[in-house]
Amino acid sequence: MAHAIATLAGGCFWCIETVFKRLRGVESAVSGYMGGHTPDPTYEDICNGDTDHAEVVQVTFDPDEITYRELLAVFFTLHDHTQLNRQGNDIGTQYRSAIFWHTPEQKTEAEVVIAELAAARQYDAPIVTAVAEAVTFYPAEAYHQGYFERNPAQPYCQFVVAPKVAKAEAKFHGKLRPD
Repeated sequence: MAHAIATLAGGCFWCIETVFKRLRGVESAVSGYMGGHTPDPTYEDICNGDTDHAEVVQVTFDPDEITYRELLAVFFTLHDHTQLNRQGNDIGTQYRSAIFWHTPEQKTEAEVVIAELAAARQYDAPIVTAVAEAVTFYPAEAYHQGYFERNPAQPYCQFVVAPKVAKAEAKFHGKLRPD
């Protein structure tokens, strides 16, 4: 199996990780941090807003089973890409919308998808998703990995994560792994 990596930031990483893990062709989805200036940041560092890292999910996938463009389609469904440095009540630069590209082809594809979304004029505000070169990825602490699956009754998971997961699963049903 050929492997490729995509790194995406769209607010809280619990939502994005949960959905990407359920897609056929995705080998792994790891919550973490990227785009800041502090080496080895912790969740507490990120929440203080001083590191400039974003909460991201690094997705390892088989491009023969699911394309980068398909991953971007799921990504843009999972969050509000018109909100600068926030997602709903989650506010701060760590919650920004960003695509961290690993190859020039990914950069071009991300820019094309954003241009297509903007041209479609489906949104009341401009798309603020940043497109930046991938830098060092720092995996988040172990308790963040698979958080939704381990804590489905937690209020944030019930009221924020679960609806996003349900929306993505309904829209991309044909791309999900068989149970």
